[in-house]
Amino acid sequence: MNKILDMMERELKQAFTASGYEDSFAKVVLSNRPDLCEYQCNGAMAAAKAYKKKPIDIANQVVEHLVSGGSHPVFSEAVAVMPGFINLKLSEEFLAEYAGSMARADKLGLEAPEKPETVIVDYGGANVAKPLHVGHLRAAIIGESIKRMGRFLGHHMIGDVHLGDWGLQMGLIIEELRDRKPELVYFDESFEGPFPQEAPFTISELEEIYPAASAKSKADEVFKERAHQATLKLQRGYAPFRAIWQHIMAVSVADLKKNYANLNVEFDLWKGESDAEPYIGDMIQMLLDKGLAHESQGALVVDVARDTDTKEIPPCLIRKSDGASLYATSDLATIVEREQDFKPDRYIYVVDKRQGMHFEQVFRVAKKSGIVKEDTPMIFLGFGTMNGKDGKPFKTREGGVMRLEKLIEEINEAVYQRIMENRTVSEDEARSTAAVVGLAALKYGDLSNQAAKDYVFDIERFTSFEGNTGPYILYTIVRIKSIIAKYRENGGKVSQDAAEKKILACTGSSEKALMLMLARYNEVLENSFAETAPHKICQYIYELANAFNSFYHDTKILAEEDEARKESYIGLISLTRRVLEACIGLLGIEAPERM
Repeated sequence: MNKILDMMERELKQAFTASGYEDSFAKVVLSNRPDLCEYQCNGAMAAAKAYKKKPIDIANQVVEHLVSGGSHPVFSEAVAVMPGFINLKLSEEFLAEYAGSMARADKLGLEAPEKPETVIVDYGGANVAKPLHVGHLRAAIIGESIKRMGRFLGHHMIGDVHLGDWGLQMGLIIEELRDRKPELVYFDESFEGPFPQEAPFTISELEEIYPAASAKSKADEVFKERAHQATLKLQRGYAPFRAIWQHIMAVSVADLKKNYANLNVEFDLWKGESDAEPYIGDMIQMLLDKGLAHESQGALVVDVARDTDTKEIPPCLIRKSDGASLYATSDLATIVEREQDFKPDRYIYVVDKRQGMHFEQVFRVAKKSGIVKEDTPMIFLGFGTMNGKDGKPFKTREGGVMRLEKLIEEINEAVYQRIMENRTVSEDEARSTAAVVGLAALKYGDLSNQAAKDYVFDIERFTSFEGNTGPYILYTIVRIKSIIAKYRENGGKVSQDAAEKKILACTGSSEKALMLMLARYNEVLENSFAETAPHKICQYIYELANAFNSFYHDTKILAEEDEARKESYIGLISLTRRVLEACIGLLGIEAPERM
């Protein structure tokens, strides 16, 4: 189904051509003066320079051709105004037909991409043996939304958590475990196996072991060196340490999956830095063979600076002087693996914006070396920090980093208290509803901000049922469900999607405003994915919810005596619900039945 902008531009192109001008000037945009018109075309301004004419003369010619022959099927009004703008209003009949087509179309009229892409989305970035905390929130929910958007549009999206599972923290855990439980067979050099199937620790013990080991390494140089040596032995394949590592992975990943599921986040791949290890040796040799890698103060580096750079881009460090690999080594080897397994058309990395330089270097090496084709988009979607009301990174009241599950508990409790203020549902239903609404409050509160910007986490504002919040969007959906339920109770017959209801031409301004908002749906979704911008979906559904609520307050939907008009209203609000639900689904949010 064509986007409404494309349909308008088709009409403008014909009018420009008929007037003797190139149709490339027939661009239509949403009006920045909604009090004057709904859409506008500014092409006459640009055409005036090319054709040495006054903009208003060109605009008048185009409008004359646009409306010649009487009432136009797309526009109810087209007016040329000084100094050369073309103001446009859509026909009420055309809008009604467009809304009806959306209701009957697959995915509400969203067009499949001409060439579906295979896209890797690298997000999550959790470390094994550590609990998820608030610092992991943004990567998880922004990346999940990008993945869902692309998949809904028809692309082959592959979400990879890319775990931190191969660094010094592994050696620290192994040596701390040795100090605590030296009797374990993993530390008996005479033991020949097989090693136990069951892990010698629980997730709770594991999450306590790592910070204890980390603190010890800062105070005890001998312990730190032991951990370093244990890490090297692990990475070189020492069987007892590999067995411990496998236990760490099994216990930690099971817990991570549970906690990510609480955020409604799912990954297609549970790969980690360890998976890149087999590719590192050949990759480094390739960089040497191509003359790209060279020694600098004993380390191996690749120069990535360009003459066109406006800021300094340091060489990318590939291998330390002691032979150790670095994050860049692992990230490049991971790209080698992904190219081998998937040959992606596009990469999207959802990572803290402070790592921008690191990924700029990695991407440049990947393309300079030919690991990735030069024209393959590699997008760094760097996000800002979630701050407290003091403007500093969000902390617990005690000043520590808050665990993610604790944050979810707090926001669910706040929503529960708001629901219980009205006392319209049982406590059990209030608790289950609060879990759904709380997650919406948390995710929408984050996603409604532009990813690159820092934002203030304000639990009171995020859980409000009014304003630009997740609960407000869900309340709008629930309100529509309630109206349709009452329609059925009163004898009205309507299918789940109400696609059989004929939507009539609107008669009021708020009804037309709602139709105009609905008509922007597929344009918004395509642009949001193209710009990796979930906040644009949030902005759209907030405006759509406002448009619906204005219509609701202006219109006696169920009291309408004209049955055809009442059915039209039901069809229109059902379409609104479906658009809202489709959009929140892309944000990883669900709506309850009641609130």
